[in-house]
Amino acid sequence: MNQTKYIFVTGGVTSSLGKGIIAASLAKLLQARGYRTTIQKFDPYLNVDPGTLNPYEHGECYVTDDGAETDLDLGHYERFLNVPTSQANNVTTGRIYLSVIEKERRGEFLGKTVQVVPHITNEIKDRMQLLGQSGDYDIVITEIGGTVGDIESLPYIESVRQLVWDLGENNAIVIHLTLVPFLAAAGELKTKPTQHSVKTLMESGIKADILVCRTEHELSQEIRSKLALFCNVKKEAVIQSIDASTIYEVPNLMLEEGLDVVALKKLDLPKKAAPDLKNWNTFLKRLKSPKHTVNIGLIGKYVEMQDCYKSILEAFIHAGAANETKVNVVSIHSEYIDEENIADKFKDIDAILVAPGFGERGIEGKIAAVRYARENKMPFFGICLGMQMSVIEYSRNVVGLAEANSTEMNSDTPNPVVNLMESQKNVTEKGGTMRLGAWKCEIKPDTLAHRIYGQTTISERHRHRYEYNNEYLDVLQKAGLKASGVNPDTGLVEIVEIEDHPFFIGVQYHPEYKSTVANPHPLFVNFVAAAVKAKKK
Repeated sequence: MNQTKYIFVTGGVTSSLGKGIIAASLAKLLQARGYRTTIQKFDPYLNVDPGTLNPYEHGECYVTDDGAETDLDLGHYERFLNVPTSQANNVTTGRIYLSVIEKERRGEFLGKTVQVVPHITNEIKDRMQLLGQSGDYDIVITEIGGTVGDIESLPYIESVRQLVWDLGENNAIVIHLTLVPFLAAAGELKTKPTQHSVKTLMESGIKADILVCRTEHELSQEIRSKLALFCNVKKEAVIQSIDASTIYEVPNLMLEEGLDVVALKKLDLPKKAAPDLKNWNTFLKRLKSPKHTVNIGLIGKYVEMQDCYKSILEAFIHAGAANETKVNVVSIHSEYIDEENIADKFKDIDAILVAPGFGERGIEGKIAAVRYARENKMPFFGICLGMQMSVIEYSRNVVGLAEANSTEMNSDTPNPVVNLMESQKNVTEKGGTMRLGAWKCEIKPDTLAHRIYGQTTISERHRHRYEYNNEYLDVLQKAGLKASGVNPDTGLVEIVEIEDHPFFIGVQYHPEYKSTVANPHPLFVNFVAAAVKAKKK
């Protein structure tokens, strides 16, 4: 192929229509036809990255191998394509403006007045083409965050307009995702919001090449014809995106609608072979026809919002399918767990996962959950803060260090079994300064971790400031909390486990970030298997 082709995905009418899922589904189909495809997300907020955002504001912060704190949609991209993303796959307005301002301070604009057009738009266009210019991809799909008509999205929309013109016909297309609402009172689907959204896009100088219409009801041929006529697209380019029982059905739905075929036609690319979705559909079949059911308690402090633990929930879907098991994730707010109600809260739970998080709110509830799992021999899995809570619980209730704590929760604790990392002690800026990205871990033989991974060296993604305090390593190991995984360079304890327990493991890293449809994460797969075994007993 001579040139990388570009697909831009915009959204209208309302947010949260699923641009990321549509982008990932199209990418999956193009990849399955043999095209090297990647996806990038441009977010219109002024934060440099989502790393400092409250989970309630923005959901989960996803971390890549190269240490980028990114939008959670990148998790969908990786889960669908099974290809790692990087810093280049997520760009925010904050990063764009920061880069332009730094160039201005260095005098790179030769004294010119720095403006949104052309300086900001040129920076956006450069970033949009960065992955395409690497030579690694045939097609780059770019998702534009926000909704057409938003003030903050205007520079991106203008950049797309310019880039489509710069690249020339058949080299770049625009897919517009919109909503066709059903009015119960009238008993019919309404196309007017979509017409207005497309009109807003056209006022910005962009013609939608393909319309993807989110809907709760089937679009009739009459409605498709009406949308084609009034939105200035071919009828074959009006694509229905009906609500699905799982996001993993969407690639098949888009295949039926011919989204990939229409896109390739508009990009003047050959269809190649029909998409090979054999493995994908095997996964779907296992997902939809489970032989077992388990209830796993997710103990967290952001449980009111599902997106806060998005990667964990998706990893359970992958692991459930691998075990032919339906995993019911029961969200339990750690702030409301105490010794009196814990038995009642966990009476129908088969296994316990203590989730990541920051700050002291809900901490004692997490520690109580660890103790319950340990004493009642329930399968336990702790991630990041969850692993740290298992160290504190063991220190208090087995070793006898009654006031053991993390210095994050109590800076004056006499037994700081979890402590601020040495490299973090002089850090004053919060953004992008945690221990981030992929780090190695050496696993000790004859351990649960070794049985799970089947290898002695692994690489996992991190996002934390506090760590297991090695001053307590000997006393904890002698008491039975084994450090089974250690970073070879820093000596940081990465994995802890208890031998005299059916399944008890805590990890300092975030395995959920690496779980995909094609490669479910072994920790989740084994944890779900342990839950199935526990339930049978």
